Amino acid sequence: MSEQGIAVSDRSGFLRRTFAMLTKEFIQLRRDRVSFAMIVMLPIMQLLLFGYAINTTPRHLPTAVLLQENSDLGRSILKALQNTAYFRFVREVHTEKEFDGLLESGTVLFGVEIPRGFERAVRRGDKPALLVAADATDPVASGSAMSALGQLIQSALAHDLFAGDPPSPPFEIRAHARYNPAAESRLNIVPGLVGTILTMTMLIFTALSVTREIERGTMENLLAMPITPIEVMLGKIIPYILVGFLQATIIIGIGYFLFGVPIRGSLTMLALLSTLFIAANLSIGYTFSTIAQNQLQAMQMSMMFFLPNILLSGFMFPFAGMPVWAQWIGECLPLTHYIRIVRAIMLKGAALENLQYDTIVLVALVLVAMTIAVTRFRRTLD
Repeated sequence: MSEQGIAVSDRSGFLRRTFAMLTKEFIQLRRDRVSFAMIVMLPIMQLLLFGYAINTTPRHLPTAVLLQENSDLGRSILKALQNTAYFRFVREVHTEKEFDGLLESGTVLFGVEIPRGFERAVRRGDKPALLVAADATDPVASGSAMSALGQLIQSALAHDLFAGDPPSPPFEIRAHARYNPAAESRLNIVPGLVGTILTMTMLIFTALSVTREIERGTMENLLAMPITPIEVMLGKIIPYILVGFLQATIIIGIGYFLFGVPIRGSLTMLALLSTLFIAANLSIGYTFSTIAQNQLQAMQMSMMFFLPNILLSGFMFPFAGMPVWAQWIGECLPLTHYIRIVRAIMLKGAALENLQYDTIVLVALVLVAMTIAVTRFRRTLD
């Protein structure tokens, strides 16, 4: 055979083998429906979340009001605040203790206090002070609204109270940024990183636990043992709870000693609720391991769950600025509640009574995930 014929034969063989390999990969991809679904769903999820759910200039932020006098001027002030589109009044309180409690628990981001005798002081020209307190643990969420106070509120009220431009504002607005008055980003980011790192590592550790046993061929030995599904799950989860607790200790310690993030609340309560959060992520990861058919699928499920945790929990973007449907999704994610807990304890010194809602949700997530995992656990290899 001539050299030209050999070259043509080699080229034909190369193309034929390459085409056969390409066909084989497409068949494999079609069979692995979970991986194919991930490939399709991941960009769609990113586009929808970034396009609709993420808002770096949040508006209609939950606000409480302590109205110590019921006057026309007080109602005019509240209306002017609402007209800025930054404030949405959700609670009216009657004592300063309720006022402070709502801010500590994160139920509201702002509190407006109109003191007793405010209207009379304005009429006398005493220029009284109106207090606007902000939860500044997330400077992005509160910054825009705080900066709008002086420009928008005073001008709106001035035109309501005077004909034409007044010589000076009739009252003073005292904006008080609580818990992070200097708006230091590290005080916001470091506590959030505790939950983010734990979510990623705990999910991956346990998502691979059952699928690893199947792929290594050790599942037969495990199933032959006189052990129940709940015992298998606890045996796999408890060691990682200790690992997660060690991780949390290291991260919080570095945040305290290296970055100067304060710990104003109870360390014991922080440790207990961190353990609860770790258990929630481990339970969810274990559930993925019972659903996935191999380690690749388990890893993909973990990443698909990790992405909305990062974007919809309030770690990267203000939670209050997201649309209602995105907030409902965020409320189903353990990281959302843990970020509120860790920021409240470290930066606000919050007590357990201020964190009851988030604690109850984490407990519910643990129970639901464990129930699904035990139900899904296969006693046979079929």
